Amino acid sequence: MTTGHDELALRLRTAYTHGAVAPLRDGLDPTDATSAYAVQEINTRHWQAQGRCIVGRKAGLTAKAVQVQLGVDQPDFGVLFNDMRVADGATLDAAMCIQPKAEAEIAFVLSADLPSPETTPEQVAAAVATVHAAIEIVDSRIADWKITFADTVADNGSSAFFVLSDHGLPVAGLDLEGASMEMTFDGEVVSTGVGAAVLGNPLNAAAWLAQTLAARGEPLKAGDILLAGALGPMVALRPGVNVQASIAGIGSCSFIYGEA
Repeated sequence: MTTGHDELALRLRTAYTHGAVAPLRDGLDPTDATSAYAVQEINTRHWQAQGRCIVGRKAGLTAKAVQVQLGVDQPDFGVLFNDMRVADGATLDAAMCIQPKAEAEIAFVLSADLPSPETTPEQVAAAVATVHAAIEIVDSRIADWKITFADTVADNGSSAFFVLSDHGLPVAGLDLEGASMEMTFDGEVVSTGVGAAVLGNPLNAAAWLAQTLAARGEPLKAGDILLAGALGPMVALRPGVNVQASIAGIGSCSFIYGEA
């Protein structure tokens, strides 16, 4: 008998406090986006009822190589809640995570709504208030990161926490496609990349987010934070490490992973 969406959602919520669970094969086909988003939605509504506030969205699987690895031809998305934000330069308590990894990204903060399912990258650019260097701390509630597309979607895009640079820039004049990224752990380079790794340009990923969410009746709003996707490989965290992401022409941000 196939496990129902509510039971899968509860299993994932429980994992946050009791540790990672086995892949959700008993209830989700590896590429079943509809059911996976249904599970994500159940938990989103549960957390909202608990008082958590949505402050934006994240795009994932924006690199073609990762899509091929998981057997899909599209990105995915997850919800960003207010309590997921870590202040630039602050410490993230390791006890809050299960098996976290860090990846450097470009983030957008919107100044206008994006209500159309046909939103273009140019329309996104016109709606962007500021562009920021960002770090997403991804974490899977699925044991050993043995995820399929459906696993990561159901698990809120394998999201956990995020950091935005305190200082943001207007989008005009920025080379988002060519922006080079360097992420360091205690000053040692552990990941490099470029803006073009994100669907050719981070604005393309943001447009995909806007289109997808508008079609679902949950359009992006002014003030929302958008994490556009990883510019380079994600790297597993170790306690005590100082993580910094620097993106040429845009800025840098950092956090310490360790005891709070």
